[in-house]
Amino acid sequence: MNRRALLTLLGGAAAAWPVGARAQQGERMRRIGVIVPASSEDAEFQARLAAFHQGLALTDWTIGRNVRIDTRWATTNAAEIRRHATELAALAPDVILAHGSAVVGTLLQATRAVPIVFPVLPDPVGAGFVDSIARPGGNVTGFMSYEYSLSGKWLELLKQVAPGVTRAAVLRNSATPSGMAQFGVIQAMGPSLRVEVTALNLRNAGEIENAVAAFARSPNGGLIATSGGGAATAQRDLIVALAARHKLPAVYFERIFVAAGGLISYGPDYVDQYRRAAVYVDRILKGEKPADLPVQAPTKYQLIINLKTARALGLTVPATLLARADEVIE
Repeated sequence: MNRRALLTLLGGAAAAWPVGARAQQGERMRRIGVIVPASSEDAEFQARLAAFHQGLALTDWTIGRNVRIDTRWATTNAAEIRRHATELAALAPDVILAHGSAVVGTLLQATRAVPIVFPVLPDPVGAGFVDSIARPGGNVTGFMSYEYSLSGKWLELLKQVAPGVTRAAVLRNSATPSGMAQFGVIQAMGPSLRVEVTALNLRNAGEIENAVAAFARSPNGGLIATSGGGAATAQRDLIVALAARHKLPAVYFERIFVAAGGLISYGPDYVDQYRRAAVYVDRILKGEKPADLPVQAPTKYQLIINLKTARALGLTVPATLLARADEVIE
């Protein structure tokens, strides 16, 4: 689907409850709220929401006929997320689709009654959003980003694409359980790969820039950007730019970084998870409770490589790695 078609599809869905829409006779009009930490120009999130709309269509929901969708592009700004979450909760839709820990946590401050489905979230139990994976127990359920064991794969990939790396700086959000847990897995794997692992916190842009610059003063370094609370995603342009400036090979947890010029990413297929989230929204609209719908793990992972970035860093990507890649950006 091209960009024009995506914008047309999302534009029609983004307007607040259309005044002129009418359900077919005998059919109740349902309301879905959507809130994502991105701008409306973000192509990655456009693709994800398009997949969500397609998933709804496959379960016989048609915008304007039996469902209305209010999409809030909240950006990564905490104040904007809070404003949109409060407004959306006040509308009391039948269900809300909410991306990530920052958005879900803010929504839960506004409502414990409206069902919430997250298509992407690293650790819903650790964050206190659900009681357990099998029995969420409240008004929230959805799809995890990954299992923590995946974090070790990022260090393996860094060594594969840049064998000379002996030091790895791990950008983490120390304020979240997932940020700490991911770093712990990477740190534990360091000795077996003969890589010294250092934690760099993701508190603000200035701190990130100073920490990466200090780390890069010594040779044979590389970066790993981990997930958690949206901190890395909010600073993705800065992180990618710093990796390029300091000639640091870097591995990321999702495609969005590689599309912005990052070297390599490995993580769940978020477009697929948005499509799967539509099934949970459908089940809730048909009467099931989030408390009874188990949180699900990813079923599809993607390896994305940016060859242009590899050449700029003077790296030759191994043929075996290229053969495994789901997407190669030239």
